[in-house]
Amino acid sequence: MTKANLAEKLAAFSAHWSPHIVADYNGNDVMVVKVEGEFNWHSHPDTDDLFLVLEGEIDIEMRDRTVALGKGELFVVPKGVEHRPVARKEAHLLLIEPRGTPNTGDPETAAVKVVL
Repeated sequence: MTKANLAEKLAAFSAHWSPHIVADYNGNDVMVVKVEGEFNWHSHPDTDDLFLVLEGEIDIEMRDRTVALGKGELFVVPKGVEHRPVARKEAHLLLIEPRGTPNTGDPETAAVKVVL
């Protein structure tokens, strides 16, 4: 058991859209990620998708609406809902997903999650 300083973890990498695992919580990966630009449209058939903004702003685009998030705000995309995160400038996020969940919803195109 060790504490995790999220600012230090985020300072350890520069790649965008590459989740880094900082903790395990009841079989879930707790991750930090830097984002900028548009991610691909995707959905997760078996799990919700939680986004918590630590720094910056992002939009979570869905086919029927867009949810704008700023620092300290979170949004949960329900399982099966197609969505695309978009960051006009670099933003830092905390994500929580069941261990092994591909970030694109598709194991073939998912980024490899790195443990920090």
